[in-house]
Amino acid sequence: MTGIGIALSKGRILEETGPLLARVGLAPKEDPERSRKLIIATARRDVSLVIVRAADTPTYVAHGAADLGIAGKDVLAEHGGEGLYQPLDLGIARCRMMVAVKKGFDYAGAVRQGARLRVATKYPLITREFFAGKGVHVDLIRLYGSMELAPIMGLADAIVDLVSSGKTLRANKLAAVEEIMPVSARLIVNQAALKTRRAQLQPLIDAFAKAVQP
Repeated sequence: MTGIGIALSKGRILEETGPLLARVGLAPKEDPERSRKLIIATARRDVSLVIVRAADTPTYVAHGAADLGIAGKDVLAEHGGEGLYQPLDLGIARCRMMVAVKKGFDYAGAVRQGARLRVATKYPLITREFFAGKGVHVDLIRLYGSMELAPIMGLADAIVDLVSSGKTLRANKLAAVEEIMPVSARLIVNQAALKTRRAQLQPLIDAFAKAVQP
């Protein structure tokens, strides 16, 4: 594609990015949530939004298919961030990555005793690294949705997932027991593009930085 492409995903990130895009002069020409188009024109003729799955955003930017992107810290940590420059925490789509268990499960005791835990998650790299740092052996079960079902149905002892209000956990009689990291959306930039097209990209990065200032 010609011009500058900004990769981002539908859902919460797109919803919370909308006002930010408007402030930097990049309001989309049509509603990305309703449109079937995957490349959406913006108020700037040389900048387009590239609509991708959240987990694919770092890949599109790292490989240069998009010049910039907006992705959650969780996705970036799982991806590894190779080939990406992360100049800015946009302070949107805030939540926490937590370990959660069924109420009544003695998580602290299991960790203290060095028990082997079955953990369901869609973040295997983050989860393995986190528990390895605690000296806890885990059997990872990869799931992509309805994570709360895993402890209820006996599939797993614990889950690692994003928690915002905690209402879903409470509704399913689960409890968050440990925080892995706070999560928010970050502006990411292809490192090679920033070197070769700095004159085009740096003003955009600066505009986003100014837009998120309190």
